[in-house]
Amino acid sequence: MPVHPSTRTPDAPSYLSAAPAPLAGTGSGRHVPPVIARSAWVRPAAAVFVVGWGANMFASLLHAYTHLSGLRADGLFGAYALGLIPALLIVARVSDRVGRRRALLAALLLSALGSAVMSFSDGAFGAILTGRILIGISAGAAFGPGTAWIKELSDTAQTRGLGARRAAVALTAGFAAGPLLSGAVVQWLPSPQTTSYLVHIALVALALPLVFRTPETARQHLNTDTGLAAVDRRPGAYLTSRAFLAAILPTAPWVFGAATVSFTALPALVSLGNFGAVGSGVVAATTLGTGIAVQPWAGRLARRSPAAPFRTGMTAAIVGMLLAALTAGTGSLVLLLTAAVVLGSAYGILLVSGLRLVESLAPPQHAATAIAVFYSLAYTGFVFPVLVQALSGLWNPVPVLVAGAGLAMAAMATTFIAWPRVGRSPRDVPPAPVSEGAGRPDRAGRFPAVHLSRH
Repeated sequence: MPVHPSTRTPDAPSYLSAAPAPLAGTGSGRHVPPVIARSAWVRPAAAVFVVGWGANMFASLLHAYTHLSGLRADGLFGAYALGLIPALLIVARVSDRVGRRRALLAALLLSALGSAVMSFSDGAFGAILTGRILIGISAGAAFGPGTAWIKELSDTAQTRGLGARRAAVALTAGFAAGPLLSGAVVQWLPSPQTTSYLVHIALVALALPLVFRTPETARQHLNTDTGLAAVDRRPGAYLTSRAFLAAILPTAPWVFGAATVSFTALPALVSLGNFGAVGSGVVAATTLGTGIAVQPWAGRLARRSPAAPFRTGMTAAIVGMLLAALTAGTGSLVLLLTAAVVLGSAYGILLVSGLRLVESLAPPQHAATAIAVFYSLAYTGFVFPVLVQALSGLWNPVPVLVAGAGLAMAAMATTFIAWPRVGRSPRDVPPAPVSEGAGRPDRAGRFPAVHLSRH
């Protein structure tokens, strides 16, 4: 017999409650059954995984287009950012109004269309470019609303921050699996330029019904009173906060900058012999698999101080770029994998930490838009391997990569503006929120619940 909530003892486990739990992140008083709220996040996560797969499998498929030059091939890989960034900024705002489900269903269909266009391209540069831009639009339509949806179905007062990690893992797992499996297809199976895309289209077909059955959450945010000060309820107020300008803005490009230098630029600078396709897939999987593995550590760093994960992630980016320079200079496969691990660590720590911070700065009803802004900044890092390839044609790649490490040092220095206090102290540690909307930072990224001093 279910226990009535008014008589349930404080020590009774939560699953004995007959009262439905509030939907995570809404604060609206609307309710869904707790078992659905705990499991439904897997469905949009599967969709994000599939779209990520389609976006990144091209890292290995590049080896199937042997007629393309290195610069043109890298340009095709990054070309999907041309469609991605506008779609991120537009669809995220639309999904706040029309719903996450419609946005993600459209993104999946566009992702399949992009793969279909490339499968029938017959190697023509224009057709591949069109397909990559369609894939970019699908990614932009998926990642902002999808991440927000996963967060809304995951986070409660007791599990705040779990949604950001789940979303980051789903995205990263898709990014890792796509090039790894496609690399095997290119290396050992016939017609790789068709087979790889058909595999992705089949995955889209499996993900569509999952998304269709996921509970909608977006509309429950529209008229929510978040409890924030009036200045913070303005949609773009977080964009002028100290934490955003000095922490998010300079470090976000290194999320994908570090990752793409690892699995796009370095395999082009180091000979992989007769195993170029599968070797590139292994490097990508190593980079992104490390990114998944370090994300729980990023959470522990954030509990020490809000600055710790950003400074640790940027330190990994600096060391990774120096290792990349050594790799380019020596051609060592051992150094290549070592650089992949270190750069993957930078990617994983900066991704999940950036998502958590930007979500905490923005009001819940603007979560998808805030996430889209973060991803738009992060995706500017896709220009990094193109720059490395282009500048390496003018100079030796070693000093180019060392210069990249210098830029990473400059980005890390800005985090000391975001959080001037050094070291661990009670002022640096955000409290664990005890209710919906508690423990949110102010415009400077500080947590008023512990009375942080203004600098």
